[in-house]
Amino acid sequence: MLLHKQEKVIVLDFGGQYSHLVARRSRELKVFCEMLPFSTSIEELKARGAKGIIFSGGPSSIYDHSAPACDPGIYNLGIPILGICYGMQLMARQLGGAVSRAVHREFGRKELQVFERDRLFAGLEQVEQCWMSHGDLVEAPPPAFKVTAMTGEAPVAAMSHPNLDLYAVQFHPEVVQTPKGQEILKKFLYDICGCQGLWTMASFLEETVSEVRRQVGDKKVLCGLSGGVDSSVAAVLVQRAVGDHLTCVFVDHGLLRKGEAEQVLKIFPDKFKINLIGVDARERFLSRLAGVSDPERKRKIIGEEFIRVFEEEADKLGQVDYLVQGTLYPDVVESGTATAAVIKSHHNVGGLPEDMRLKLIEPLCWLYKDEVRALGEELGMPEEVLWRQPFPGPGLGVRILGEVTAAKVAILQEADAIFTEEIRKAGLYRQIWQFFAVLPDLKSVGVMGDKRTYAYTVALRAVHSQDAMTADWVRLPYEVLEAVSSRIVSEIKDINRVVYDITTKPPSTIEWE
Repeated sequence: MLLHKQEKVIVLDFGGQYSHLVARRSRELKVFCEMLPFSTSIEELKARGAKGIIFSGGPSSIYDHSAPACDPGIYNLGIPILGICYGMQLMARQLGGAVSRAVHREFGRKELQVFERDRLFAGLEQVEQCWMSHGDLVEAPPPAFKVTAMTGEAPVAAMSHPNLDLYAVQFHPEVVQTPKGQEILKKFLYDICGCQGLWTMASFLEETVSEVRRQVGDKKVLCGLSGGVDSSVAAVLVQRAVGDHLTCVFVDHGLLRKGEAEQVLKIFPDKFKINLIGVDARERFLSRLAGVSDPERKRKIIGEEFIRVFEEEADKLGQVDYLVQGTLYPDVVESGTATAAVIKSHHNVGGLPEDMRLKLIEPLCWLYKDEVRALGEELGMPEEVLWRQPFPGPGLGVRILGEVTAAKVAILQEADAIFTEEIRKAGLYRQIWQFFAVLPDLKSVGVMGDKRTYAYTVALRAVHSQDAMTADWVRLPYEVLEAVSSRIVSEIKDINRVVYDITTKPPSTIEWE
């Protein structure tokens, strides 16, 4: 779903690791930011009506044979452009500047010498801190460009052509390690592009509701409601748009957390007056997963089976054309885009079958998790729903490594429930972005009651994050970890070892599969 009325800027994505941060930082400044691949045509860019364009960084060298490049006609659109890192090098080369491989590559925090305070750098000190991550550099700017800053290794760390509203920086203003980076982005968005800061959850809600009404008309709509934050917000939003034309379907695929099915089937009809159908598909999903160990196959099987259940329920209702999903932007990115590799196929994106007949409505597909919660607050949804722990659509199917069986599901449900109880008891539930237990396909020797055991290991995972694109592990108090470990090995006979995952994302992902 596209936002047509919002003032917006466009990030042309060249595959950089920080590309998504540019969009987030823009939205924090109340300007909607849409990410498009670098190959987007001039005609498409004109049609979007953007007030500004940002070239992202990227992993390629400008000298690579397959180095990504946008249409040079973009500089003639009369739209202000900001190039970042690779985006700066591309701008320099396309407009006649000189780019070369750096003798000494720059990575990390550097001192930025500012000697031309143009509109982008107005108000900055002569020396500022910035974050560099590049192997090529601009030796000389294009004709008529001014060099506005440098570092010890980069003679052109920033440049501009104010008459054409073209600006570029070699450093990354979007990361927190550039302290004045948000000020620089604000100067570009407000002073150069003329944005007014109209992007709010209230404005997003109003336009999205109108868009759903326009798209659906008087047709019936089905929503896959898991009870998680994303699908819940999507359901309440679409209900506001189409009312009784919406029917939600909750599928118990046998891979849920302990007691979850009963909770969801009670809370949504009671609190939201939503038409909700519960489908018990536990045996169906588990039989499809029998003997399957590869995580990508598991995700695709689960994704396809969800769609088949929804199609069957749609047939029972008659004349249902649309399926609502709570797809978020990180789901789209990790499932693979024109500029991002497949990290894992999310069941509701890369796991969808090619022959599905229901048309998708994904009202949250441009949002990050924290934005979804803000939208839920705008919709008046209660904390108990908005602050539920994030839970993947494939459920415990991607927290059980190797083959999924009913016995393994039962083991993991108990371990996860204990972890949750102890986190709540310690008063940490709202302080941790996500926590859960994982069951690796691993057994080890232990001893209990003077007897040898050979049982499963369970891994605990707790992370801090804002948007699920990056995450850091939580330094849980030792006494909490001790309580969780002691309870799990004492109460679950099939587990004799507990480990704690202390890996960030990247290099790992939040989920194990």
